[in-house]
Amino acid sequence: MKVCKFGGTSVASAEQIKKVMQIVTADPSRKVIVVSAPGKRFDGDEKVTDLLISLAETALNGGNTDYKVNAVVDRYRMIAYGLGLSEDIVRIIESDLTSRLSNNQTDSSLFMDCMKAAGEDNSAKLVAAYFTSIGLQAQYVCPKEAGLLVNKRPERVRALPKGNERLAQLRHMPGIIVFPGFFGYTEDGILRTFNRGGSDITGSLLAAATDAELYENFTDVDSVFAANPTVVDNPVAIGKMTYREMRELAYAGFSVFHDEALMPAFQRSVPVCIKNTNNPEAPGTLIVTERNHFAQPVIGIAADSGFSTLFVDKYLMNQEIGFGRKLLQILEEEEIPFEHTPSGIDNLSVIIRSKFIDADKEARIISRVKEELNADDVHMHSNYSMIVLVGEGMRHSTGLAARAASAIARTGASIQMINQGSSEVSLVFGVLKEDETKILKELYKEFFSTVPVYS
Repeated sequence: MKVCKFGGTSVASAEQIKKVMQIVTADPSRKVIVVSAPGKRFDGDEKVTDLLISLAETALNGGNTDYKVNAVVDRYRMIAYGLGLSEDIVRIIESDLTSRLSNNQTDSSLFMDCMKAAGEDNSAKLVAAYFTSIGLQAQYVCPKEAGLLVNKRPERVRALPKGNERLAQLRHMPGIIVFPGFFGYTEDGILRTFNRGGSDITGSLLAAATDAELYENFTDVDSVFAANPTVVDNPVAIGKMTYREMRELAYAGFSVFHDEALMPAFQRSVPVCIKNTNNPEAPGTLIVTERNHFAQPVIGIAADSGFSTLFVDKYLMNQEIGFGRKLLQILEEEEIPFEHTPSGIDNLSVIIRSKFIDADKEARIISRVKEELNADDVHMHSNYSMIVLVGEGMRHSTGLAARAASAIARTGASIQMINQGSSEVSLVFGVLKEDETKILKELYKEFFSTVPVYS
């Protein structure tokens, strides 16, 4: 039994949904189908999720929502008509939106979650209706009824294992199960959404809970590539990679797969295959527990921008017990997660994402570190990028860091920070944002210029 997830571009139009149907019916083992909200049909188009966010904001601000409701309904109506469905499914979707708008708006965050989830929920209803209309045995299943449980606020949303026993029953239900991605329910019935792109998480959760033989994640690319194809011309395709490698690359900017989605599949050792809805015959990229990593120590290079660095200097810092904990506690109290903490004898740097900081918070952090930790110097710099080399074989290769540093030196750029994780699966270079593109290209040339498509 396989679980398949289809992303926003895969359900953006009637034509795309017909491709989904062909993919599903081509393999009887494709049992559970997870769908996203309809995405962009062309450049400049709006995703349904963005339309729903705009609708929710209008409602929260007390504005007239009629026009924006119609904009959402019209997107579904166009898809439904293209699939030969009657107006009945459109009325169901319109009624659902009206019902959601009447919900309590006291907690704006929960109201927004409820409105955003309408994208995936109604996409699943529409796909199930289409499958049924052409004679397939299919049914829409609501996450609440199926038992996809999530934790309560204020913690970041995550699935609760206690729902897995109920989710496992999906395997035994008759026909094709069409399941909306992106959201679940707390034990007291409150809807909460995962982070943006969270349909990947739903698919992984269902694959793990149902003990699927494979989780197929259908998107709009043939495979995962060794570098960003919008930066590097014709990068090599990755045939097989490990969960850890994919996690590192997804964290560092590979948007093809949600980085949190790997954990459920990893815990149950369910292989994941990234495939293309528009080219389903392509083998895709298989994500597994182990692979032969000796042929190519570096499997991918990723870059992500939007980082800031908090620099802290204090003489004899290394002899002060608890200094690092106190510093990180200040960040915790300011609700700021950290990414890396490279350090020296008398200095410590904390890499954080700039989106968590504004001018007031930055000034407050600097002041607190100076006063509470008696630091000699504290300052923060922004506009950094993190470039990450990833590969299970890196730990067995000598001179790899030197090769990378030499490649960066050839660009004329300077390295602001180097950090290698204890697992030695990744090597991170902090650089100025302005140097990101040229460094990425040079590193790709260094490690992949003679590398064929590999598995």
